[in-house]
Amino acid sequence: MSNSVVAPEQKEKQRAEAGLKYVGKNLERQEGIPKVKGQAIYIDDIQPEGCLYGRTVRSPEPRGEIVDIVFEPGIPWDEFVIVKPEDIPGENICAMIKNEIPFLADDEVKYKGEPLALIAHEDQQMVDRAINHITVKMKTDGYPAFFTIDEARSKQQVQYGEDNVLCSYQIEDGDLQAEFDKADLIVENHYKTKAQEHLYIEPQGIIAEVVPGEQVTVRGSLQCPYYITGALANLFAIDETSVRVIQTTTGGAFGGKEDYPSILAGHAALLSLKSGGRPVKMVYGREEDLLATTKRHPSDTTVRAAFDKQGKMLALEMDFALNGGAYPTLTSTVLSRGLLHSFGPYNWPAVNLQARAYMTNSTPFSAFRGFGAPQSIYALELLLNEAAEQLQLDPAELRRRNFLQPGDSMPTGQVIKEQIDLEQLMDRALEKIDYRRKKQEFAVFNRENDYKKRGISLATFFHGSGFTGDGEEKLASRAGVKISSENPLEILVANVEFGQGIHTGFVQIAAETCNLPPELIEVIEQDTDKVPNSGPTVASRSTMVVGRLVQDACEELVEELKNTAGLPDDFTTEDFLAASKNYLNSYGELYKEVQHHDPPEEQWDEENYRGSAYSGYAWSCDVVAVELDMIDYRVKITDFVSTVEAGQLINPDMAAGQIEGGIVQAIGYTLFENVVLEEGVMKNNHYADYIIPTAADVPSIDVEFIEFPLKNYGPYKAKGIGELPFDGPAPAIAGAVALALDKQFITLIPLLPETIHDTLSKLEETTDA
Repeated sequence: MSNSVVAPEQKEKQRAEAGLKYVGKNLERQEGIPKVKGQAIYIDDIQPEGCLYGRTVRSPEPRGEIVDIVFEPGIPWDEFVIVKPEDIPGENICAMIKNEIPFLADDEVKYKGEPLALIAHEDQQMVDRAINHITVKMKTDGYPAFFTIDEARSKQQVQYGEDNVLCSYQIEDGDLQAEFDKADLIVENHYKTKAQEHLYIEPQGIIAEVVPGEQVTVRGSLQCPYYITGALANLFAIDETSVRVIQTTTGGAFGGKEDYPSILAGHAALLSLKSGGRPVKMVYGREEDLLATTKRHPSDTTVRAAFDKQGKMLALEMDFALNGGAYPTLTSTVLSRGLLHSFGPYNWPAVNLQARAYMTNSTPFSAFRGFGAPQSIYALELLLNEAAEQLQLDPAELRRRNFLQPGDSMPTGQVIKEQIDLEQLMDRALEKIDYRRKKQEFAVFNRENDYKKRGISLATFFHGSGFTGDGEEKLASRAGVKISSENPLEILVANVEFGQGIHTGFVQIAAETCNLPPELIEVIEQDTDKVPNSGPTVASRSTMVVGRLVQDACEELVEELKNTAGLPDDFTTEDFLAASKNYLNSYGELYKEVQHHDPPEEQWDEENYRGSAYSGYAWSCDVVAVELDMIDYRVKITDFVSTVEAGQLINPDMAAGQIEGGIVQAIGYTLFENVVLEEGVMKNNHYADYIIPTAADVPSIDVEFIEFPLKNYGPYKAKGIGELPFDGPAPAIAGAVALALDKQFITLIPLLPETIHDTLSKLEETTDA
């Protein structure tokens, strides 16, 4: 099957043929101008009257029993508000998937930096000084700590369940042993990835105000307003309707503001309650943010795969392990998604895929862009390159011979119903970077140069949109649209804007459905007193799932105007505005709210982990060229091409920005960002020692979108792409480095200069021996 690449000059013609007026256009971002002009109001810009400033008293040890918290002399403690666990009116547990992490540790500590108590004062400098005059006395004898997956697996200490396993999943399909028995080649290796810091521009920040016995109000930098309502209702033993959460302008998140703001909101609200209702602001400094908040899960993966001599994939066996840290947080969803992407876009006759997350005495790890998929995809894609070398095949050719085709089944049993063409997707990327010519030239260059080496490689991958399995059905998200006297059309959703441009996307979807100019449409602020629960802003779900709800709500609104206000079938903008006026005059405001339901053909068996894991997938191929300095072992990326299939693009410029931004963040993960964990916490918790890519470290990134025949659940056949671009760069870059090193595969990222040096030194020692 062949699908032609859609050239830019053809896009407008295709949109016109599809009858699209606003979807697919590069409209100006809704929130862009205020941010550029410095007019956007962030949480730290807000100074409520009578505000107190809060700080957190943290554990100095990774594990032990709390003996005493000593408030040293020299500080006017009688002026402070002090909160301890006994001050909590409800349950001392932050409601998440597993309700286990306490707001304040009581009796026993499980990780260094765990919150123990809270203090607040009206003088911010005073509270910053006071935090250094508190001593926590602990008993650590008899409380040994461990920090790694290997230590947790050894079960020399068991702190969680029977085996330190926080959660586990398994996928089995086909006759594994039979496929391994007939293999001509079996390849096995072990891969590790380290933690990564979110490093959002704006640190965590919350302002809370409690009216005792009436309401808890929280404003802050966050991703998921309704997560916080549930957490605080549990904390204060009140109904969720008594909790109001308002999102302020949020300076980046990447998953780091999915669950953690619930904890910080709880801390600020407890201080407000203890103070008698004064507003309390808690905004972390950068060092505390890096020290205390969650990170990407470190991983430890063993992969074993079987092939016949023509390169046909026969069987895949994987043991995928994550370090979950001291508490479960959102680890189960990260582990699940990692497992469900671990087999790649390939046809495996048989698999046995095991996934486990282990408890350790580390700062809890949690959500991060990609949700476990970057870790498992990294291991699989590198193993395929090793297999290609042993089969004497080009890595691209090995993939070509095994791509999923329409009608094939994934190991979960999900049938590919879209007319995908992964060969075309890969071939376009190879063509754009001139893969074959470069590979030949690099081989000559490497023979002739001792101090510089060059390599080129690729990764092909996919990413599912939305919550896994029946997660979206259980969530039952709701979205609304309204015609009012103030606005021709309002969109009411809880999904927040934090730099990705989603509100602009919602406006374009509504504009298309209602035939209204975007400037006449307003997205109502994310305030739980004003908007329905459309679910969290995570998991590449906002466009595909919530955007579809916006489209459905608009369609119901249009139908109502046709039935009651004289809107014609083939209506113009003027017709819509006239019908809206008629409705307002006759009936008042018109509000339509819809609820998500999974497509009826998509079924999921959670117990057996079988069925349709996601209702839509985006597909991609990354091809990367690198140059390696053999003196200082620094890797420079010289070319980067990414081809992407993501259905109909709502806003092509924003979509390209998502891909480019994800790639840059993944380059940091692969080459630069080294979280140094000491006793389970980030030791290098400041910018001077935590290196991220600068503009000088990033090449020009060539992104091209390719459209397969569109068939998916999303609005106007759009898919989610927020996480997809993070999945491919690590294996593509590592594969290119391996080629530069004459196919010496380094199985640990980040690929720091010292990592490359140490690996090569060990290889030399082995060779000499």
